Amino acid sequence: MAEIKKLETAKLMKKVMADHFYEIDAAVKSGNPKVAWCTSVGPAELLRAMGFLVYFPENHAAILGASRAANDCIPAANAIGYSPEICSYLTSDVGAYLKGFTPLAKIYDGIDSIPKPDVLVYNTNQCRDVKDWFEWYAREWKVPCLGIESFVNVGDVTKDHVDSIAAQMKKLAADITAATGNKMDEDLLKETVRLSRKCSDLWKDVLEIATNKPSPLTFFDGTIHMGPAVCLRGTQVAVDYYETLLKELRGWVAQGVAAVTGERHRIYWEGMPIWGKLRENAKLFLGLETCLVASTYCNSWIFTALDPDDPWNSMARAYTELFIVRDDDFKGEYYRRMLDLFDFDGIIFHDAKTCPANSNCRYGLPQRFSKETGIPFITIDGDLNDLRCYSEEQAITKIEAFIEQLDG
Repeated sequence: MAEIKKLETAKLMKKVMADHFYEIDAAVKSGNPKVAWCTSVGPAELLRAMGFLVYFPENHAAILGASRAANDCIPAANAIGYSPEICSYLTSDVGAYLKGFTPLAKIYDGIDSIPKPDVLVYNTNQCRDVKDWFEWYAREWKVPCLGIESFVNVGDVTKDHVDSIAAQMKKLAADITAATGNKMDEDLLKETVRLSRKCSDLWKDVLEIATNKPSPLTFFDGTIHMGPAVCLRGTQVAVDYYETLLKELRGWVAQGVAAVTGERHRIYWEGMPIWGKLRENAKLFLGLETCLVASTYCNSWIFTALDPDDPWNSMARAYTELFIVRDDDFKGEYYRRMLDLFDFDGIIFHDAKTCPANSNCRYGLPQRFSKETGIPFITIDGDLNDLRCYSEEQAITKIEAFIEQLDG
């Protein structure tokens, strides 16, 4: 069987992420600068402009999933009243804390625990679970938990939406100052938004390089290389990283290098990754000569609305235009745009059992999309972190049958 091709830039990724965690760990140990926790599509730009280092617990939860430690941790959160049916990022992360465990300690010498924050900041644009997650730590550590209450099921993003969220962001900044003493630097905010927009544009270019045939990039590569877009947007480090990655990928295109040798089929992945089975699934599709060329998930960190000349309104718009916030009419149209762009042959919907907000196969959307476009689909039952929800044998059988259908 062909081997998974590795980008040289992956080595730089390891250094970039190590530097990120070591910087935060040093800040916690010294007490300076202050550390803020932020949800993964929360207002990171605002926090950086207020002088915080920013930690993203969803990234930590994904590491718990990818390292397959999550299933050992989830029961500890269940035991204190957190349902097995709610977000397994939440239950993995809280459970790991209760057990006194973090995979960071195994990966990075000298890091013993997750960083205790000076403030926790959420945006419910993803789901309510992130707020419950952060509030648990606020009670545990007696630190302030502040956030933005987002709209849901949004069609067109209107001026009223933007005005409301921008006003909440400005109040959030004032509340953070009152709670921590850190003040907003408006010039730094503009610069941070500029860097975030640059990071976003480069990440978009990285993902859209998969429009090439054959594609030099897979969904599985995207889940690895998205790290700086999540954890370091708003910094020059993230910009430099994606410039380096993009240069290497363009070199692969020029040389005709395919991520999947003999690419026969191109598939769109809709939904969360199955973190504990990334490598196995990457090998499965490699063996089927099928490239997962794009995904809604990796696209979630493309914020084209960000504008350094209008930071408050553009942040409000960017964090309200997210796919997860939108209604089904928008989502169907979004898939059609992705079909035009990536020219995929089929779509796989992942029904993540503990993530209803990011499982878009429960209300007839796949059937409507398939009827309108003729693009076939399948649904895979699983989860982002809780592998008890995933039958690998059943999933493989379903995927192999789907590829045989595409062959036919």
